[in-house]
Amino acid sequence: MHIHVIGICGTFMAGMASLAKDLGHMVTGCDQNVYPPMSTFLESKDIQITPGFDANQVNLKPDLFIVGNVVSRGNPLMEEILNQNLRYQSGPQWLYENLLHDKWVIAVSGTHGKTTTTSMINWILRDNDIDCGYLIGGIPGNFSSSSSLSQSDSPFFVIEADEYDTAFFDKRSKFIHYHPKTLVINNIEFDHADIFDDISHIKRHFHHLIRTVPEQGKIVINQQDKNTKETVDMGIWSEIEEFNSSQSWHIKQIDEEKLFFNKEKKIGHLNWNLIGEHNELNAMAAILAARHVGVSEENALRSLSSFKNTKRRLEIIYKKNNLIIYDDFAHHPTAIHFIAETFKKNFPKDKTLFVIDPRSNTMKRGDLKEELRSILKNIPAFMLFSKDLLWEPAKYLADLDSKIFIAEDAAAFIEKLKNIIFDYDHIVFLSNGSFEGVQSKIIGFLRK
Repeated sequence: MHIHVIGICGTFMAGMASLAKDLGHMVTGCDQNVYPPMSTFLESKDIQITPGFDANQVNLKPDLFIVGNVVSRGNPLMEEILNQNLRYQSGPQWLYENLLHDKWVIAVSGTHGKTTTTSMINWILRDNDIDCGYLIGGIPGNFSSSSSLSQSDSPFFVIEADEYDTAFFDKRSKFIHYHPKTLVINNIEFDHADIFDDISHIKRHFHHLIRTVPEQGKIVINQQDKNTKETVDMGIWSEIEEFNSSQSWHIKQIDEEKLFFNKEKKIGHLNWNLIGEHNELNAMAAILAARHVGVSEENALRSLSSFKNTKRRLEIIYKKNNLIIYDDFAHHPTAIHFIAETFKKNFPKDKTLFVIDPRSNTMKRGDLKEELRSILKNIPAFMLFSKDLLWEPAKYLADLDSKIFIAEDAAAFIEKLKNIIFDYDHIVFLSNGSFEGVQSKIIGFLRK
């Protein structure tokens, strides 16, 4: 079958396209924004990408168009598909019908930490000789691909479960299609203001997800997350496993050691290279999800000692002399706070500059500008790229003027960063977009 994927460079769609290719289908695709790491990943899979959404792509005559949620009515290619009554469906629907319908699905959901936690579970299972397929919204450090079929007839499939809508013709969250037997809910916060009205709207979608978990399934939650607890209280029909409390599974630092406990019982040590409390929360969720499919806590801890995080999760992209540059996908104020606290705790004497590009629809609209301002008040120094924002950060953040530089022109932004970069020990880029190539241009400047 020839499948043409519209919006193929999104993290989910690229991984799904790779799975379709591995199943033996001919796969092509198109997108407006084509940039690494997904563009290079697709090239490595020999999947041809057509730039843009020209209507004449129907002349490729695929058997099926898979439509990403980036596509809306008015898209030239989509309009031609509708006019000609050609066959199309959403990515999540295709995934369930062709891969997930007979699997033990381990799904990781939540506003933050999905990609990292999904990667951890996948690594724990495979490191303990439990074969599984997977689909992750990024390139995991322990593997060369964001998705893979299992190498055997394994019943297990690990998937990052996003709450964003499925497609313009199916406004349910993507995760409603997956029917997990093991479900992780890391946390729930307001995000995606372009599709959700408020936090209650988001919690309702997570409640619908909980309704799909079988009685014999398990739901793993962060006991300290208020919105998750309130969502669970709306109704639950499966066993629940809680973490992040002294009365449940938790991590405690004693001297220089991180110890994993079940209530008062010490289970073992968490020895790894990752930093940040947010990663410890991700690790606990991953250990408990893996435990549900048969991996002991001790073996899961051992596996995490060799875990390598996904690209763009505090990924070191430059290191020379006393300067280290990181690239991170953080784009929500809470995620930015987690990163800032990580550097404050681990490098208290170093100077760190946070370079922020608010690219998500919610951040561009300004729905979280008050939360962002509250976070930035406690950050010593930051730069903010303001292109295409629908609010005026220069006015809204005026009282933070002494430690901020705001620009909407990439060239001016780069020049300012060049002038101050050697004043810092750490530069942390925070964006879920391409940042107009600012990172690579700065690294090019440093390597001259």
